[in-house]
Amino acid sequence: MKKFELLAATAIALIAATPAVAQTTPPQDQPATTASTTPQDDSTQIGDIVITAQRQSESLQSVPIAVSAFSAESLKEQQINTTSDLQLTLPNITFTKSNFTSSSSFNIRGIGDLCVGVTCDAATAIHVNDVPVIASPIFQNEYFDLERVEVLRGPQGTLFGRNATGGVINFITAKPDLSGIGASGDIEYGNYNSFRVKGMLNLPLGDILGVRVAGYYLKRDGFTKNLFTNSQIDGRDQYDIRASIRFQPTANTTLDIVGHYFKENDDRSRIQKQLCHRDPTGVLGCLPDRLGTDTLNGNASFAATLTSTEFLRIAYAGTPLAAVGPTFALGSVYGADTYSNFTNPTDVRTVNIDSLPRFKTDEKQVLVNFVQDFGNITLKLDGGYTTGSTDSTVDYNLAIENNYATNVGLNTFNAVAGSGALGAGFLAARNALLPGGSTASVCQSLAEPTGTGVFGGHSICAPRSLDFDRSTGSASQYYGEGILSSKFDGPFNFLVGAGYLRYHLTENSYYVNSFALDYASVLFGGGAGYSATPFYRNNTDDYTLKSYGIFGEAYINFNDRLKLTLGARYNHDDKHVEARTTLLTGQVVPFTTTNVYTSPAFANFDADPSRTGVQPLAINDVSFSRLTGRAVLDWKITDRNLLYLSYSRGYKSGGINPPLTPVFAVPVGFNPETVNAFEIGSKNTFLDGTLRLNVTGFYYQYKQLQLSRIVARTSVNDNVDADVYGVEAEAIIKPSRALLVNLNASYLHTKVTTDKFLANTQDPSGGRADAVIIKDLQNGNNCAVVSNAGVAAQSNGFVTAVNAGLGLRAPTAIPGTNTTGAFSLCAVLTANATAASGVSVLPEGVTTNIKGNDLPQSPHYKFSAGVQYTAEFGGGWSLVPRVDLTYTGGYYGSIFNKNINRIQGYEVINAQIQLNAPNDRFYVRGFIQNATNNNAITGLYVTDQSSGLFTNAFTLEPRRYGIAAGFKF
Repeated sequence: MKKFELLAATAIALIAATPAVAQTTPPQDQPATTASTTPQDDSTQIGDIVITAQRQSESLQSVPIAVSAFSAESLKEQQINTTSDLQLTLPNITFTKSNFTSSSSFNIRGIGDLCVGVTCDAATAIHVNDVPVIASPIFQNEYFDLERVEVLRGPQGTLFGRNATGGVINFITAKPDLSGIGASGDIEYGNYNSFRVKGMLNLPLGDILGVRVAGYYLKRDGFTKNLFTNSQIDGRDQYDIRASIRFQPTANTTLDIVGHYFKENDDRSRIQKQLCHRDPTGVLGCLPDRLGTDTLNGNASFAATLTSTEFLRIAYAGTPLAAVGPTFALGSVYGADTYSNFTNPTDVRTVNIDSLPRFKTDEKQVLVNFVQDFGNITLKLDGGYTTGSTDSTVDYNLAIENNYATNVGLNTFNAVAGSGALGAGFLAARNALLPGGSTASVCQSLAEPTGTGVFGGHSICAPRSLDFDRSTGSASQYYGEGILSSKFDGPFNFLVGAGYLRYHLTENSYYVNSFALDYASVLFGGGAGYSATPFYRNNTDDYTLKSYGIFGEAYINFNDRLKLTLGARYNHDDKHVEARTTLLTGQVVPFTTTNVYTSPAFANFDADPSRTGVQPLAINDVSFSRLTGRAVLDWKITDRNLLYLSYSRGYKSGGINPPLTPVFAVPVGFNPETVNAFEIGSKNTFLDGTLRLNVTGFYYQYKQLQLSRIVARTSVNDNVDADVYGVEAEAIIKPSRALLVNLNASYLHTKVTTDKFLANTQDPSGGRADAVIIKDLQNGNNCAVVSNAGVAAQSNGFVTAVNAGLGLRAPTAIPGTNTTGAFSLCAVLTANATAASGVSVLPEGVTTNIKGNDLPQSPHYKFSAGVQYTAEFGGGWSLVPRVDLTYTGGYYGSIFNKNINRIQGYEVINAQIQLNAPNDRFYVRGFIQNATNNNAITGLYVTDQSSGLFTNAFTLEPRRYGIAAGFKF
């Protein structure tokens, strides 16, 4: 009953909602696309901002929704330049960079982007000028020339573009002002040689037409030191240009057209730091007990097992290369690994890498908003077109491998294949990998779409393997929506609308490249055509989403104080995806084979005969439809006190899991998720407008919440049920004209409510002492052997006996666990695990029940405070210092809630002081962000077992400080 008691207590509390002083309330008949203000009668009162959270212009304090809004001035005062800055001042919201080019994870009330894959819908919907935008690089962009930012917490669907179970962020750009010429500019210089310039020009072209052009440019050195090059990486070089046109032939007709172009080309790194407690056995790569600053044991990687003496001896048995093949091994899984001479720098902002990051992205966008007021009826049309692409490369292991010049196996291959004794195919492969016949420099594949890599002339050469990954994507979308709303004098009003979205992802690929993978493709790909792709690639050739929604709301005013809102939405999504993943599992292919993908294992795939050696596409089509809605009862106790109760049903469509190597069995798709959300809130203004206090309590029942895990180098999504409840409070205090205080706090509780048994990637033993963790030499994954009687000696004895027949060692103890591990072949162990053996082989490891666990990225507590003082001098000059503090409590970076996944709480302190000239014509500002230089971790990503289970960590940005000057007229 705790959740219901919390909601009941919330109904009594009175607390406020806006994070900063903003604009004042406009006339009620103002078009939804504008936000002009009326003067305050008393400068000590707290101003109010106009928002369109209900698709109509309304005062923030009159909207019965949990929404925070920031005006342009608020964004500047609180140093909110990016989404990472934005989340610091919002209750029950966290933000972190993520592992792929999706760039980020925005978590609202415990619900974030836990689903991974191109067919996943975002839990937090992003809108620009009321138009939904999918997969936009807006989280990488800087904020500039915005009218306001609205953040709606809780499921949205009745009114906004598409359904979103977490919430909506709506960016409203500044539009042309037809009243006169205006301009502004800002130039900033800070540490890390950071240079930022922003500018705006507003130009009326008569009384009915105006143009506004704005943009910014940012260039800075990187936050991270690379010892290998003695230089900084993770820098920025980006710009954005936005042009807006407003056509307003009458007071009742407004047409806005906005276009922007964003481009970035720099050494931004998707990965900041890798953490690992090294596993000396190599079975796991990194131990599951804690995060350290070691480098993984490279023997745990897929590339190492495939090219090991032990596996080559097994794989080549009975083939013409049985005698010589094993001598080509790059190493032994029982010997020194490829990172044995490497030390990972302990500093979180220092790396030592030989494959430098590269980041390119661009976006073109045109948005149209049209408002026609017919008196009692208003027509609003919104639409737009967006297209963009991203291409990012980083060092995969953030480490440097040993030199290959003295590698015995590679030198043996060089001599034997170079002599021509193995035929023309191996000779050609040797010449591609070792041009000039020397192991002093090895060549490996670039990440490129033909799949031929180094054997097709797409290569990069160095003294050692350059392990790197590449993530690419390009997409476009169209959206159109129409809304009719009424404003009758009577007790009844309505809003009805419909929208259509078409999103088309034309290419999305994730590559992992290394010399060892190229070398393995030679050893197992056959001598005619090298049909095994020489690197890992998970590729979507086409993803098309077609979505339409029909929605409406009815507003019933029982009297001047009491109003009922009833809303409904029907949404339909069609998803079509064509995707593939490369297959490289260490199966020796006959030397005459030209296409390894003609085997029966691919009978359900559509083969593309024109692409020899490329796995055929898996083609899937799915459709989802739901009827959702909301009901809100709000009671205006006084003109400045509002109490509301709401129920809403949120929905997010399901999708298709990325393709896996066929030897792994996982569900093809995942189900839609739904949420029943109950909320009670109160918005209030007290003490003659100098105190604003609000509180919101909420309780969510999630069904089929989408949750991702990693299987065989690919994300797979499952569904679980969860409960979420909490309370949020925001406040503004303005005791005098000069002093302003912002406060907010939140509490959040999340819990998985159904039995869900999943194998923990980091510890496949599931804590069982009788489990033997197996590193599969053929596929690089881990499986587990357990005793049916729970007797450790039985499972260990079984593995010892099978391994003896394979020429492999018996299990040994794995530090940091209570069990043992061994290198072996899961398929052979499975075949020998008969009823008489008394053991079972679990393909993904021992499953554990996650029921009762917290959802990831969900801190129980969060608090922020800001204090601003305006000292006024003669002649209109003023000096405004401000300090902001945010504390985010600890949370888990994984659904398994182990100590290794625990993220500690952290605080951030920002401060600035600004000198303003009369009428704010110009100013000078000094600033500091993250004053304590806190390097706290904000997010974790545990990589695949075939990569060695290292953890990519993402942290706060370091301390930044500088000076800025600007003008406006």
